[in-house]
Amino acid sequence: MPYKIAVASSDGVNIDMNFGSAHEFFIYEVGERGECALLEIREAVKEAGEPSACKDGCKGGGCEGSRENHPKVDFIADCRCVICKKIGFHIQKQLEKKAVSTFDVEGKIEDTLEKITWYFHRVDHHQTLRGMANVTLKGKEGK
Repeated sequence: MPYKIAVASSDGVNIDMNFGSAHEFFIYEVGERGECALLEIREAVKEAGEPSACKDGCKGGGCEGSRENHPKVDFIADCRCVICKKIGFHIQKQLEKKAVSTFDVEGKIEDTLEKITWYFHRVDHHQTLRGMANVTLKGKEGK
């Protein structure tokens, strides 16, 4: 069954944005055989009155994670996971309640998608994650 992955990126190549400061999310669709394709780019709408930095000083663009429903959480709730440079604890918990996994990663989108889709494939097919640390860029286990 196909699923979506949201990626916080400023350039569509690198995962370089924190969840709170992301102005857009690149939405990838993963097909039955693990192939990824860019489906859309969603521009996050800034909520009226949203602060530019949270009270904890994250300077990330309004994480305000303690609210019951953060607009960005609902914005990507149809995705299986979200990948960003950093994500706050409260937002992570809100996404978890909606069955959206989170990954704090910094690097190339292409490489990260390959590893995460390999991970989900193994989980979906009830296979061991042994060898996960040795995954090559071609998605095969190392020796």
